[in-house]
Amino acid sequence: MSLLGLIFIFVLQFEAGVSGEEIHLYSRAGHYAILSCGRASSSDPTCSNVTWFYNRERSQTFTEVSKGKVQMSSVRAVRLSLDSSCSLIIKNITAEDAGHYTCRQGGYGYHKDISIFLSVLTISPSPPDADPKRDDEVTLECSLFRHTHLHQCPQIIIHWMDETRTVLLGEGEGYKFLGQKKCVSSLTVKRQSGHNRRYTCQLVDENNVKIEADYTPVFTGDDQSDESASDSTNVPLSSIMLTLRVAGLILMIVITVLVIRDTRNRKPPENDNVHTDGDEVTYENDEARPAATRLD
Repeated sequence: MSLLGLIFIFVLQFEAGVSGEEIHLYSRAGHYAILSCGRASSSDPTCSNVTWFYNRERSQTFTEVSKGKVQMSSVRAVRLSLDSSCSLIIKNITAEDAGHYTCRQGGYGYHKDISIFLSVLTISPSPPDADPKRDDEVTLECSLFRHTHLHQCPQIIIHWMDETRTVLLGEGEGYKFLGQKKCVSSLTVKRQSGHNRRYTCQLVDENNVKIEADYTPVFTGDDQSDESASDSTNVPLSSIMLTLRVAGLILMIVITVLVIRDTRNRKPPENDNVHTDGDEVTYENDEARPAATRLD
């Protein structure tokens, strides 16, 4: 009996450990996320014993999936679906999708829960109505949205990098790092001779890179016009040779047309004697001859 009791206690502890499992996922805005429900489909391929819950705050919980069916009352119903393993798929992720998701397998008498905390990384200009197409500089904000139960990013560092993967700190050519406040990191970038540079926001948690997102501000203005003008002066030699060949061909055609037109308009030279070959009649402009006299 004592042996069976120990086994029973071990099983209960194991099940409790599974039920208390927490998974942390990161996703970028506009992408999709797959939230695993473990081996739910091994015993029920229809997912009829699976329910998905969601809450942004512990005060209110919403049912996203019930008995394997997406609830149409959910605000994100059109972006939710289940795969063959009962995992929850969220398409076109937004900041509002960040929060705590729970996959519950089983009925009311017994169930097993898997908790997933989904955090969403976004990059946007600040203020939101800033127009980099008109302004000489723009401030970018890289923000991490997460469940309110989680701490405000005490161990999370959000780096900014350029195309060369160089971390941008302080102030340098064309940029100024404004620092990180809680889960938001800000970077001001300037237009550089019309060149639209790519900036990468990298999230590091406990020295591990969790996720990255890229952003390319599109600047337009006088600088790009000047660059375009300078580029026009540096035309490749092949383009110049092609232009000269086309111009030469056009010139030859014009000269040929002028010569043909001049030849047609020119009158033939006057000639007293006109001769023709073959059976054609020959006309001669002979001098006047004396009239013939009759001899009796």
